Amino acid sequence: MTGNEWFDEEAGPLVRSYALTRGRARPVTREGFEMMAVIETRGRPAYGQVGIGPEHLAILELCARPLSVAEISGHLKFPLVVVRVLLGDLLDQNLIGVLRPRREETAVNDGTVSEQLLREVLHGLEAL
Repeated sequence: MTGNEWFDEEAGPLVRSYALTRGRARPVTREGFEMMAVIETRGRPAYGQVGIGPEHLAILELCARPLSVAEISGHLKFPLVVVRVLLGDLLDQNLIGVLRPRREETAVNDGTVSEQLLREVLHGLEAL
């Protein structure tokens, strides 16, 4: 095996996301993490704390200044599903706080996404 079997020129590493989440596609916690939810670091893990890897530490470092889930994903270049699983791990260990957008800020009466939310997402993407 030359090592190239695990890399696709267009897609990048093939196994990385699966390995980062230990095969999980959803956070263990019941909490969902909307793209616009703001995450902030509330604590630091104890040295050698079980279940905390370098990716978790990167999120804690980034969120010393509160960031949205979408911004975390962009900074780390991880898919949203991976970020959500890692955030679930951190939330379960009480290392992060989550500020969720109010329902009226994100949707209009018929349940569709509001123009304000779309503008905020666009602004966040432009900032990256």
